[in-house]
Amino acid sequence: MKKEFKLRAWKKEDLNSLVKYANNLSIAKNMTDMFPHPYSEKDGMSFIEFATQPGSVHIFAIEVDGEAAGGIGIHPQHDIHRKNAELGYWLGETFWGKGIISRAIQQAIDFAFRNYDEIDRIFARPFGSNTASQKVLEKNGFILEARFPKILIKNGELQDELVYAIRRENFYQD
Repeated sequence: MKKEFKLRAWKKEDLNSLVKYANNLSIAKNMTDMFPHPYSEKDGMSFIEFATQPGSVHIFAIEVDGEAAGGIGIHPQHDIHRKNAELGYWLGETFWGKGIISRAIQQAIDFAFRNYDEIDRIFARPFGSNTASQKVLEKNGFILEARFPKILIKNGELQDELVYAIRRENFYQD
């Protein structure tokens, strides 16, 4: 059964639920080192401050059952990369396998293409070991564009970096 959720702006009141769901090694192991483990209240406050500053309208909380249970963001690139945006996301482990992240990705992509006329390509860079993320991206029409073997270091282990992308013209096809 699909679980209901909504994407919305982060707010200071999300601190407790953010720390509750983000403080999980199963999540942190698939994120950059900027997403720490353990995930403290101080980390949560710093993130909420960042996500609520003016101009951060593209960073959303994933609200489930009245709590911020994850996050998803569209990060427009600059300079010669300005036709691109990076997609990043995570979801509390309690809610894995309920179709939430797949639908959240669809909504975030639609938001990006509707609100950023210049963006033609949205990409995500999952670790080679994160097969669940690869599957959800493929389910949403992302295509594997590149694999860079053993170029990332996470928890003392070399990881492959994958680059998946979807283009505007492919997202809006019937």
